[in-house]
Parts: sequence; C-alpha cells; structure tokens
Amino acid sequence: MAKATINFNLPQRTVTMLQAITGYHLDDENHWVARLKCLHFQHVRHQPPFINRPWVLQRETREAMLGQQLDCKKCDHGELADY
Repeated sequence: MAKATINFNLPQRTVTMLQAITGYHLDDENHWVARLKCLHFQHVRHQPPFINRPWVLQRETREAMLGQQLDCKKCDHGELADY
C-alpha cells in the first residue's frame, strides 16, 4: 500500500464571494443580521474596537448600505441557503 504524502508548503487559496445586502433583521440576542442576495445571513455587529460598523446602529445608515457587498463566508464554504 502506498503512503500518502502531504505537502504543507502549498500556497493557501483565498476565495472571496461578495454578495449584496438585501435586508436586515435582529437575532435572538438583538444583534443585527444582514440578509444577502445569495440567501445567507451574516451578522453585522458594531463592537469596537474589534468590529467597527457604526452604520448598523441607525435605520437610515443601515438602509444606505443596502446593495453594498459583503464577503459571504458561507458561500466561500459552499453552505446551503439560510432562507
């Protein structure tokens, strides 16, 4: 039986799947979640200094972000739709 060889020096492939924001809702913990065109959900928290998204705090600024694109990690991993 042949032994498998693993090459740990292979470059990592970066996949980025940008998807437009189509709407929002609050989760059970009152965190904002974006609904994306790909039918996935993605949290859009504002938790400075780690996550800086002050636009999620006001309705007007959230609505201004409709159509903007986010990197959908669920698309990157080929996950099924959330809705």
